[in-house]
Amino acid sequence: MKAKLLAAALTLGTVAGAFAYSKARGSDAADARAAAVASAATAKVGQAAPAFKLVDSTGKTHSLADYAGKTVVLEWTNHECPFVKKHYGSGNMQKQQRDATAKGVVWLSINSSAPGKQGNVDGAAAESVRGKANAAQSAYLLDPNGTTGRAYGAKTTPHMYIIDGKGVLRYAGGIDSIQSADTDDIKKATQYVPQALAELAAGKPVSAPVTRPYGCSVKYAG
Repeated sequence: MKAKLLAAALTLGTVAGAFAYSKARGSDAADARAAAVASAATAKVGQAAPAFKLVDSTGKTHSLADYAGKTVVLEWTNHECPFVKKHYGSGNMQKQQRDATAKGVVWLSINSSAPGKQGNVDGAAAESVRGKANAAQSAYLLDPNGTTGRAYGAKTTPHMYIIDGKGVLRYAGGIDSIQSADTDDIKKATQYVPQALAELAAGKPVSAPVTRPYGCSVKYAG
């Protein structure tokens, strides 16, 4: 009897150990992917923003150079992510888009989800997502190979960037200050993008130029 109990205990210990090892491996892999994205990034606040050229949901090509002289917001997105749903489901993202574009800001949503990964869309699907959300960005750009996302070091959805009219990156980080998927937190949080846009428009330096992004990991290939 004692032998059977000992065998059972050893089996449970082995399973538990294997589970813990597997979980640790998964966490290590996620950390490794995040580190790889960070090391590949060339975007630095206070320096020239990386150039890009991407096709939007309607088939039109956009490059950063097209918007010289204009303030540009980049919003990394994935409509299946709970954190993205928080800001679109509440209307917070759409309001920020409308308020910004009404003042002449160019707002570009970028989807870097790889084919076969969560949130990946083609042009038609992206247009459907925009329509259902009543979104108000200037364009929805497709980056399925992740080249632009990696250049900017985009880690999460959402992950926000602001580029000034001279092409200099002035903000990189989270959409707001409370890292949760709870819509009730939006009204209590500092909304970093409107704050930074207002400061830039007033000719002031951005008071919080780098903040911690939060959300789902960007679903790059690999």
